[in-house]
Amino acid sequence: MNSMEAALAPPGQARATGQDRARPLPEITAYLAPRSLDEALQAMADGNATVLCGGTDLAPQTEAGMRRYKAKLVNIRRIDGLGGIEAEGDEVRIGAVTTVSDIRRHPALARIAPVLVEAAGHFASEQIRNAASVGGNICNASPAGDMIPPLLVLGASVELACWQGGAVQTRRVPLDRFFAGPGKTVKRPEELLTAIVFGRPAPDFVARFRKSGPRPALEISTVSVAFGARVIDGRLGEVRVAMGSVAPTPLRAPHVEAALEGKRLDAATVAAAVATIADDAKPIDDVRASAWYRGHLARVFLEEVLEDVRGN
Repeated sequence: MNSMEAALAPPGQARATGQDRARPLPEITAYLAPRSLDEALQAMADGNATVLCGGTDLAPQTEAGMRRYKAKLVNIRRIDGLGGIEAEGDEVRIGAVTTVSDIRRHPALARIAPVLVEAAGHFASEQIRNAASVGGNICNASPAGDMIPPLLVLGASVELACWQGGAVQTRRVPLDRFFAGPGKTVKRPEELLTAIVFGRPAPDFVARFRKSGPRPALEISTVSVAFGARVIDGRLGEVRVAMGSVAPTPLRAPHVEAALEGKRLDAATVAAAVATIADDAKPIDDVRASAWYRGHLARVFLEEVLEDVRGN
């Protein structure tokens, strides 16, 4: 996702009309730039706050009439502890305000989770990568969110925090249970996504990512596919396949995963997996592509990533 969404709703949603865009924006009665998580969560406790970080989705969407500001605008960019990447232990932790550029340039992630770094390299333009946060890309909940499929194959969860009973309360939600529809998540209005976490991949874990858009840069994904699995004695284990822009939300593909789990990655296995995509992908026609073309791309991309793993 990127600022080219200014004129386009997420797949499956209508574009804002000229009349909608002409309506005055709701009045923001308070702008806050807290330096601590406690301060931010207390400001959000009534559920009447809009969170601002990079603004690469929020600004164009509100200007296009696709979203409305709430009374309080809370800028979380400078909150201590919400940024940075910790990748030294058994669990990798990425702060919510970490930019896509930070991910792309992180040497430890390049070794531990190269599929995530690869996806960051295909995200929008350099200027947008420098501003866009990984937490914002997730919370925007677009079916085309570029950083989501690789995080799904890494088995990521999100940490959500809120102010309750005079203290910070946190919970973790697996990323594959986080999305409720285009632009919708299970995050409550008073909650803030603070981090993305996933277990350090095993040494025998392999992963790949593919996406397609209408332009070589600044593109919104027409389709994206991510694959991840362990290769144990020549067989695939702990298989995860994720896709974007083929359903109302980014999703795991359980039928494809079942076709690959425990199998040797030969030509017959690749063909069987590709044949199951229609059981998981339910694309629609919209302004960027037809349902037929999206289904075709999903099959092509899955075959490409599996053949790439097979050849290496």
